[in-house]
Amino acid sequence: MAKTKTNKITEDRIIELYMDYVLEHEAVPKSIYKFCKENKIAETDFYAFFGSVEALQKAIWSKFYAHTEALLNKNDEYESFTNKEKMLTFFFTFFELLSLNRSYVLLTLTEHRNALKNLAQLKDLRHLVKGFATGLIDEANSEKSSKITKYNPKVFSEGAWLQFLFALKFWMGDSSPGFEKTDMAIEKSINTVFDIFDHTPLENIIDFGKFLYKETMA
Repeated sequence: MAKTKTNKITEDRIIELYMDYVLEHEAVPKSIYKFCKENKIAETDFYAFFGSVEALQKAIWSKFYAHTEALLNKNDEYESFTNKEKMLTFFFTFFELLSLNRSYVLLTLTEHRNALKNLAQLKDLRHLVKGFATGLIDEANSEKSSKITKYNPKVFSEGAWLQFLFALKFWMGDSSPGFEKTDMAIEKSINTVFDIFDHTPLENIIDFGKFLYKETMA
């Protein structure tokens, strides 16, 4: 039977149904069959977009990234920002989006006792975040004539990903109003990384270390 436009299954619709399922059942579906049956969609519709639940989970994080990128592109002032401001804006925007989906994110990132299994869904996002960081560094390097003063894109992009993981872990445990402590952690960590690359004084690094110690030991 042909589907009408009102009940046409799309990638976004499956993602919406999946996230609702996880929140309502407080668990990832045990099988695609059960997920499709409960949502009254054909398995072929699911497989038209995703080969597995794991692939769908990765796609959700890629969607978070795509939405973040779209919001950045809508900001008329973004292109005039410095690289540090662009990185800060990216992080702040991404985590605002995560906060809108906090219940889902917390549930899926604590599903397994093994942290590596929980982080497996971030594999595609890792490439996207590193690509974003590499783009910023390539842009900065194009303005430098000396190889000595140029940044290492590989090192910087890996550092950006580690920053993201740190911010994610911090955000997951943050109970401050509006997640203001996460914003502070993001700003301090990014300032520190750029300070290291720019060979500026170590005051910010020390300040960041004190901040992490205070938040970890509190």
